[in-house]
Amino acid sequence: MPPQQGPRRARIAFSDSAAKQLENITSEAAIHALDRALVVISVAPDVGEPIPGDTAGPQLRQYTDEVESVRVLYFVTALRTVVVVAYIEV
Repeated sequence: MPPQQGPRRARIAFSDSAAKQLENITSEAAIHALDRALVVISVAPDVGEPIPGDTAGPQLRQYTDEVESVRVLYFVTALRTVVVVAYIEV
């Protein structure tokens, strides 16, 4: 019997500004905290709260992990296969 696979995860991509923020994170604890938040978002892209705003583009969402002190602003693509991170705060 083949092994059961879990739900398919969305792929994480970074905007240019989020990639620059990522480059500036040097603390191993901060990287670990961000990693955990990104895993949560990739498994359940709707986990974040919608941010009110313009309806012309994709819905911007905010995920905050109070325990790890991480905040990520992101949006999910139309096919729900890619999560684009727009802003990182660790």
